[in-house]
Amino acid sequence: MSSSTLACARPERAPNLFGLSREELVQTALGLDQPSFRASALYRWLYHRRQTDFARMSDLPARLREDLASRFRVAWPEVETISTSKDGTHKYLLALEDGARIEAVFIPQPSGRITLCLSSQVGCALGCSFCRTAKMGFIRNLTPGEIVGQALRLEERHHLKPPYNIVFMGMGEPLLNLDSVMAAFHILTDADGVGLSAQRITVSTAGYVPGIRRLAKMKPRPRLAVSLNSTTDEERSKIMPINRRYPLAELLEACRELASSGRDRVTFEYVVLRGVNDRPEDVRRLVRMLAPLRSKVNLIPYNPIGEEEFQRPLAADLEAMRRQLVARGVPASVRWSKGVDIGAACGQLWWQKSGGIPA
Repeated sequence: MSSSTLACARPERAPNLFGLSREELVQTALGLDQPSFRASALYRWLYHRRQTDFARMSDLPARLREDLASRFRVAWPEVETISTSKDGTHKYLLALEDGARIEAVFIPQPSGRITLCLSSQVGCALGCSFCRTAKMGFIRNLTPGEIVGQALRLEERHHLKPPYNIVFMGMGEPLLNLDSVMAAFHILTDADGVGLSAQRITVSTAGYVPGIRRLAKMKPRPRLAVSLNSTTDEERSKIMPINRRYPLAELLEACRELASSGRDRVTFEYVVLRGVNDRPEDVRRLVRMLAPLRSKVNLIPYNPIGEEEFQRPLAADLEAMRRQLVARGVPASVRWSKGVDIGAACGQLWWQKSGGIPA
């Protein structure tokens, strides 16, 4: 019987194997009366060889391939639209099987370095006032397969092979979906999986302290970036509601715990809002806050999100802020976001639940 015939006989909503761990695939193999070692071969086909057609998994027995094709699927998120920036950035609107949409971004650098910005949730529950994704609200968490599938779909489109970098700075708060993010991380960093180094993956958080503390106990783990954006609880609570529950002192203590549990250097992302968090006193407080930590600061100019409440800082003011931090012993750089013209920059990702395409 051919693979296409089996696919027709397969139930329409057959389980998707993509995203299952090695251990979960062992259970799948045992359920088909196959020895557990078949799971390792299947794992390599799914993630290392990026194969979605069971018929082409040539070192699996023909009977097993037929059983797999009749009972399961291998599916990645589908590309719905692609937007291309004048700076070479590509933003992908990806369709999920339940009709939800997420965005992922391919970011090339003149040096040849490639970064993929991936989403961890559909929407976000945290309500940061400078972020367009927050306007969506929270819809649901992504599965490990939907997370890894973003990377492989962008790989496919750009004929990309490791090494490249991944940042979980797309839609959602990764630490509120930590189980799925870490399941994806293990597939992404497994030598028999996607094959990336753990040091090439960064998870960004708005400051979910329980997640930081959980991450501190995990090894291996991704790098951590913390979206700080203010030096006082009063101001941070206005622009980042999560601060009302996990204020700065608690957040910084959790960062110290993580840094002391390994050789990690925490990156603090600081979205600069003109006239709000870029004053000389903000710089002085930032230096005092970060002095006890092995850290660095990325100054990110605010990117417009529509119905503007904030203003973008001047380039000269950003550079002055960077110089003041460096002069006081805090490593700092200015990170100008790419893809601003297509809504792909930091804080701009968005999908309308009604089915609209991002502006």
